[in-house]
Amino acid sequence: MLDNLDPVILARIQFAFTVSFHILFPAFTIGLASWLAVLEWRWLKTGNQIYAEIYRMWVKIFAVAFGMGVVSGVVLSFQFGTNWSEFADKTGNVLGPLLGYEVLTAFFLEASFLGVMLFGWNRVSPRMHFASTVIVAAGTLVSAFWILSANSWMQTPQGFRVADDGLFYPTDWLAVIFNPSFPYRFAHMTIAAYLTTAFVVAGVASFYLWRRRHVKHARIMLGMAMIMAIFVAPMQLVIGDLHGLNTLEHQPAKVAAMEGLWETQRGAPMTLFAWPDQEAEENKWAIEIPYLTSLILTHDLDGEVKGLKEWPKEERPPVAWVFWSFRIMVGIGTLMILTGLIALVLHFKKRLFDTRWFQYWCMALAPSGFIAVLAGWFVTEIGRQPYIVYEILRTSDAVSPVAAPSIAISLTAFVVTYTFVFGAGAYYILHLINKGPVSDEEAYGAHGVRKPPIVTKLVTGEGGGHA
Repeated sequence: MLDNLDPVILARIQFAFTVSFHILFPAFTIGLASWLAVLEWRWLKTGNQIYAEIYRMWVKIFAVAFGMGVVSGVVLSFQFGTNWSEFADKTGNVLGPLLGYEVLTAFFLEASFLGVMLFGWNRVSPRMHFASTVIVAAGTLVSAFWILSANSWMQTPQGFRVADDGLFYPTDWLAVIFNPSFPYRFAHMTIAAYLTTAFVVAGVASFYLWRRRHVKHARIMLGMAMIMAIFVAPMQLVIGDLHGLNTLEHQPAKVAAMEGLWETQRGAPMTLFAWPDQEAEENKWAIEIPYLTSLILTHDLDGEVKGLKEWPKEERPPVAWVFWSFRIMVGIGTLMILTGLIALVLHFKKRLFDTRWFQYWCMALAPSGFIAVLAGWFVTEIGRQPYIVYEILRTSDAVSPVAAPSIAISLTAFVVTYTFVFGAGAYYILHLINKGPVSDEEAYGAHGVRKPPIVTKLVTGEGGGHA
């Protein structure tokens, strides 16, 4: 029975499973590291110990998520050699150095200062600890830079040549790194990570307010999270539009699948909901808004947009997956913007921290960022099919000569292992959240409380030592 399975499909499912698990952790830690830096800066600036207590709670969560991200990322590297050896062989001259730079710059930077960040609270000066947090936060962004550069090159390959031996060789590293889709995808993913973290923090803060626990900490957490919802969520809408226009230029078939558009037409409608039937080449039960797709994509009500029938059937991506994933991503983004608007109204009414239904709303949206990130990556990766390097290398030509039963067995092992390992990690994170922030006295005792420089100066005078 296993021999009848398609090894290409199994290899794709296995990589999709492992990379979907992995991306959840960077999407969280990128935003969380930057937020921790802001918290520590606020503690140093104001001397308010609540910021320090919130920091110490979330840095533990960061450590667990960071560790799970590293472990799940290593698995992906091995799969290039096991399931995708042809891809690794052909593109290794281009992608190998980019992934190597990620390790040499970001990972070494993070690893060097992560220990100080996690264990140096009462062992180094406050400014040194803050510097370590900032460096770790910068490291997460540098890591995202290189990974997204490599993945963007697969979407919009530039700066290379294909030799007679079938191997890819770089000819212009700046063109490889800063390929046409990279700036948009890097900005889009970074902001997605910030919003993911913001809504997790908002959900946790709302849980505390709902339970009337850690109220002072929860008010700060919810307030900071809603600042992101108010200002950054609309920014993501703008960047997403720019990214969509870039995709229309370089990957028009993907855009046609996102829109569920089969026929090339002027004044193309936006299909809000439908069931794309790839065999019949039509949408069933479609609900449409006239002219809106042309207006968004061409900024002209009568603009022409290519339909999927412009490409042979074997050149089209799986339409239903791309169509619905795109709508999930955009729908969640819309809810995030709406949340920011509601928070703004409640703030002016002085009801932001005691409106019960809004607390339920924020708790329900706590995992929304993760869902949106996964949906966005489904659009990106599935929409590129049938190519692994767009219009250059087909996915079917990049897979290893491995039998289907071997891939099926390893896929099953991954599912079982990930369920136990990452289930345990998630359980521990939920335990830390349930425990909540710990006061300085509880953590270190009355005589071991770390005070920031601004408090020390008030106690000892200018030039005084650290307490």
